[in-house]
Amino acid sequence: MPVYVVTGANRGLGLEFARQISQSKENILVACHRSSSSDLSDLKQAAANNASNTHTLVCDTGDLKSIQAFIDSAKKTLEGKKIDFLINNAGINSVPDQTSLSIGPEDLAEQMRVNVLGPAKTTEFLLAADLLSPKVRIVNMTSGLGSMTQSLTINPRKCATYSISKAAVNSLTVQQSGNLREKLGEGCVVICMDPGWVKTRMGGVGAVLEPEVSIGGMLKCIRGLGEADNGKFFGYTGKEVPW
Repeated sequence: MPVYVVTGANRGLGLEFARQISQSKENILVACHRSSSSDLSDLKQAAANNASNTHTLVCDTGDLKSIQAFIDSAKKTLEGKKIDFLINNAGINSVPDQTSLSIGPEDLAEQMRVNVLGPAKTTEFLLAADLLSPKVRIVNMTSGLGSMTQSLTINPRKCATYSISKAAVNSLTVQQSGNLREKLGEGCVVICMDPGWVKTRMGGVGAVLEPEVSIGGMLKCIRGLGEADNGKFFGYTGKEVPW
């Protein structure tokens, strides 16, 4: 039974990941949410088809102590099983109106802490706890706004701090794709993915893509990844995205 871990699973893209992963009772899902006070009603409904194999655990990816506590809980929950798919989905876009000429230092630091350090440390701690399969597929959720090539075509520029953090996620992915193979062998694959402009709370006004389409496409791509795909940047259609 493949084991999936999804961060930020109680809303937005993460919620749809949980719903689609739970359609098969052959899957084990560890669905992470930010705090013990999070509303899990939508998540429980989304995973109802496979409730017995769904585990909801707290993991605030902006808090190192929370990530470490999650690792301890995951180890107990999985009882010796290894993670086959790690989807580092949790992220924020808290100041979309800022431009490169109005960056708030604390705002940028917060974006980097949650969006970059979060997936970096989640992956690092899971590796240290020996919870990653040698053939694990790790997906760092990024954005087309993190693509230098695509950002050059956007006029006016937007979401500066978020875009910078997602460009950093792309660089993190490249680094991890080499470092993890040194630890786990040639079978592991690390990629970053652009889900497209999806109709979620973060997507906001103007989003054009239904969540089920984006997540369905990403899961198809993720499940079909081969060793040669390590370190690449994909869109939800499975097509490579330019850096």
